Amino acid sequence: MLMGPGSTGPLNARLIAAAYRDEQEATDKVVRLGSSIDAYLFASPVPYEFARKAGVLTMPATYVPLGGASLHEALLRGTLDGRYDPTRASLDVLSRTDVVEAYSEVDLPVDEIHVHEELGSTTALTSFHEGLWRRNVTSTAVTCVRGVAERLEAIGVPTLRLRPTSAGVRSALQTAGLLGAHHRLEEAQLGVVIVDVPTLRDAARRATPRYWRDELRLALQRMLLQEAHRINATAHPIDDHTFMVTATRGSLASATEGFRQPPFIERIRSELGVAIEVGIGMGRTTQDAEAHARSALNRAQATRQSFAVDREGRSLVPAQRAPARQGSDQLRTKGRETLLRLAEKISEEDAPLVVDAEAAGRMLGVTPRTARRLLRTLVEEGLAWPLPPNRTLQPGRPRQLYRLIVEKLDKAGS
Repeated sequence: MLMGPGSTGPLNARLIAAAYRDEQEATDKVVRLGSSIDAYLFASPVPYEFARKAGVLTMPATYVPLGGASLHEALLRGTLDGRYDPTRASLDVLSRTDVVEAYSEVDLPVDEIHVHEELGSTTALTSFHEGLWRRNVTSTAVTCVRGVAERLEAIGVPTLRLRPTSAGVRSALQTAGLLGAHHRLEEAQLGVVIVDVPTLRDAARRATPRYWRDELRLALQRMLLQEAHRINATAHPIDDHTFMVTATRGSLASATEGFRQPPFIERIRSELGVAIEVGIGMGRTTQDAEAHARSALNRAQATRQSFAVDREGRSLVPAQRAPARQGSDQLRTKGRETLLRLAEKISEEDAPLVVDAEAAGRMLGVTPRTARRLLRTLVEEGLAWPLPPNRTLQPGRPRQLYRLIVEKLDKAGS
């Protein structure tokens, strides 16, 4: 059984049944249901452990316990039925501590009790019980796994299978309901992403043409709006070099692989050739979330270790920095050398960072045609940004301007 979203029942929830023949199939069921589930409720600790060890539990999960009352019920059945001797038994999956405690509560000795605590395959657990029984070490097998019970009964081993009690099922349902409700509240938390664009900030200081900054700002806003729409969020500019994206924690977690990868960075870098920095913050209000997002942004800029904090200001999952592209400096030396030569000339002449083919050709000592090809190479490598052509009343092709992203030279040298 699994707990899912809905609007019926006293817990204001809907139960989605996922049947399986073998406990190991529970892992596939979890994968198929995916994120449509708010909390998982397993019929016993066995399928829960299989799913947990497989690493497929991305939502809160619990199970119906088989120790305590369930074990007491099995011991009572065994004691009343002359075919079983619970004092000479082998048990699986449960911890020895729980077994000893349950036996002690009903005054049964534990000297001849054997416990296999680790969850194993059906074959391994069957072999454990069968081996002890054939050596006459035990006379009864107590198992939590249906497949094991069926195999043992087929070869004649007296077997007691642990079954959930009604009280255990009710308690587990309540626990699953609370887990699902808490998860819903967590997912609905307000989240804010602050997107800072160092290129725009530095361009303003260097008196880069305003039309170029406006063009880049519009392109960034258009792309952020597309990304925000994809995760049911909103986006708007805050100032000349900063944007804000407002969403829920759930949508941000989905867009960041559980806060493991910062959002938007790769697409903006690949399509616009611009590096951005982000900070994510949670909060009960927009103001709180924005404050935490700015704190996360400052932390990311200073330490490069974390880009997201919760509503108490604590780090969520540390950012996993994308691995450096192998041999990027060696593969792109031509573009970087061109940019470095242009940057040196611009520094000497105190010229703007915006050039056309003629200006670049003069600085590099090549023809405008060659310079135009070199500038296109810079664009392909993300080292320059093509600007809208100048509109002029004169005949002929308008000049194509390029903004050189010399900031990448600083990052390459650091």
